[in-house]
Amino acid sequence: QRKMKTLPVHLLVCLLLLEAVVSESLNETDASGPGKTIFERYKKFKRQHVDKQMTEKKCTDVINQKSIYSNDNSCKETNTFILADANEVKSICEGQGDYLHEKHLTKSKRKFKVVVCTLTRKAQKPRCQYEGKLYKSRFVVVQCTGVPVQYAENILNFED
Repeated sequence: QRKMKTLPVHLLVCLLLLEAVVSESLNETDASGPGKTIFERYKKFKRQHVDKQMTEKKCTDVINQKSIYSNDNSCKETNTFILADANEVKSICEGQGDYLHEKHLTKSKRKFKVVVCTLTRKAQKPRCQYEGKLYKSRFVVVQCTGVPVQYAENILNFED
């Protein structure tokens, strides 16, 4: 009888410890992003590459609104948006992707719709102008550090 009452307390303690370890690992500094924690890199990845409501006609507006620029603060040549919610994309790093050993990247097991925005007019920010193209059936390749932290590419599937 006494064991049954202490079991839930032990489970709670274990869950709290597990949560602390997971949240701490998301705040560790990642060597591939100088000074940026994994959590910060994941937030940037979501802002730049995950947008369920994105359309090919909204490239210029969305890129400017989300302040998406190259590392040197110039207009990015291309930016790809995955048309899914964050949890669907995160699942690529949580068992719904195939690890590509030679590239150290993970390819999604399922296909996604993506919008690729390409710079059409070279200008200084914030006057970047883009043209978008919708691809309806693409595998997505990302770099995972527990969560997606870098977009690598989308792979053509011949149903587009």
